[in-house]
Amino acid sequence: MITNKQLEEILQAVKKLPRQPNVNKPSEDSIRKQAENFAQKTQFNNYNFVSTVKNRSANLTVYVGSEAVAQKSLNARQKEIIKNLPRTLENVLTYLKRAPFVYTANSMGDNPYFVPQCHLFVSVYRKEMVRLAYMVTRTLCSSKKRPKPDDPDFYLVYIPEWQEKDRQILVMPEIGVTFVLGSDYYGEAKKGFLRLGMWQAKERGKLGLHAGTKILYARDEKTGKIKRYSMLIFGLTATGKTTHACHDHGLHLKGEGIEIVQDDVAFLRKDGATLGTEKGFYLKTEGINPKTQSLIYNAATSPNAVFENVSVDYKGRVDFDDETLTGNGRGIMQRDDFGKYKSKTVNTPALSELDGMIIALITRRNTVVPIVAKLNPEQAAAFFMLGESIESSGSDPKRAGESVREVGTNPFIIGDPAYEGNWFYEFLKAHKDKIQCYLLNTGGVGETIEVTEEGSKITKRKVERVQIPEMAAIIRGIARNSIKWTKSNFFNYDVPAKVESIDILRFNLANFYSKDEIQAYLNDLRAERAEYMARFPKLDPAIANSIQ
Repeated sequence: MITNKQLEEILQAVKKLPRQPNVNKPSEDSIRKQAENFAQKTQFNNYNFVSTVKNRSANLTVYVGSEAVAQKSLNARQKEIIKNLPRTLENVLTYLKRAPFVYTANSMGDNPYFVPQCHLFVSVYRKEMVRLAYMVTRTLCSSKKRPKPDDPDFYLVYIPEWQEKDRQILVMPEIGVTFVLGSDYYGEAKKGFLRLGMWQAKERGKLGLHAGTKILYARDEKTGKIKRYSMLIFGLTATGKTTHACHDHGLHLKGEGIEIVQDDVAFLRKDGATLGTEKGFYLKTEGINPKTQSLIYNAATSPNAVFENVSVDYKGRVDFDDETLTGNGRGIMQRDDFGKYKSKTVNTPALSELDGMIIALITRRNTVVPIVAKLNPEQAAAFFMLGESIESSGSDPKRAGESVREVGTNPFIIGDPAYEGNWFYEFLKAHKDKIQCYLLNTGGVGETIEVTEEGSKITKRKVERVQIPEMAAIIRGIARNSIKWTKSNFFNYDVPAKVESIDILRFNLANFYSKDEIQAYLNDLRAERAEYMARFPKLDPAIANSIQ
């Protein structure tokens, strides 16, 4: 166990780093030029970097501190990391005085209320690791304004050359310090800072959300008036959060349109305003194309974009579908490259300044979950807690495609998740006249999988997948108030009877399963959900009861 005194010693050691002779603070331009020496230039005149570690080390991440922040369950490797923690920290503090580091300072967001200051230290014992500092400067905001006295400081120290057998991520929320040991994957820096930002936001009465935000202007079918909505889009990695945060949804009537705000983490205030965090959007590059994701494609192929672990041949030609290196190819797009679709700020207004808010909770399921469902506040809070989706290669490549549940679709919650569910529920109730909530299934229906005696899985019938233009049309219909809703035959919420420009009957479960098969899937799903919700004894019973 680490004492408060030891944590304070760690904080003071890290805070001294900028003044040490082994720590260099190059300019952003110098960092960029150094990093590009270790990258391959692409056909788009941007650069691709390749890391050794190609996904987050989620199973090697531990939270260090009081009971308020400690994880409630640990795997065997995490327990071993905790056991060896005193010796590891001693070795790290010694190494901080010896290795060459580069230092950058950036801001998380741009607003008058809450702007954490992010201090990054990257060991360049391997000189190519300067790319990590470069990628952070392409994501976070420039630290030009003088921070307010109560803005928190976060410190993230990368030591990529740490022994592979001892790879680990040590998160110390109460002092704002994270050590990344033995990984050179950029996602550890991005999520390392955002994780601490969400923790501090919660400590200050806000709720940190793993969600994209945007503004929609849509002509209401009932009144003919243009209405202005903020939109929150929740979703785990690779489920379509960035895709739909950066889509125009075909809102092309006179007066209609969108403003792209941000795509990953925002801090929600009780008045409905959101405070954005980043200027760069970190996307999964698999399958992006100019037809279905034109705005994303244009930004991702800009000279200002940065690629990570994307397939690029010796002539610089990019193949977004080639997974030879990894199924987790990534890119950083710049907000500025969305042109006229970019919002003026990374923040959204309070509900008092809008006609309302649309909340989309993205799931990705392949059997009986409807393509879209309209939810009441209790159900929306329940699906916030359930966070149903599939595992992606971004967090655990060995489990990619498996069913997963994550509160708030947010793998970075520190503290009791029930607090977040209750906060979200109270927020929805307080603004129920102005908030609409929906479950969007970006997977599909109809999949049938057979499990053999050996335990292997064989797909007998592929999923009838909802396509990106179809989901865009659903969001457009929601914004225009043009969808015809009906009570589901299988679930206790409304589903669409008619959506403009979509053959909604294509997703009718009766096309794929018998009544008995549907009932079996439903029974299994309800049992899984009830078992999962039982993990949160402090959750408001109205939330858990809404999925019975």
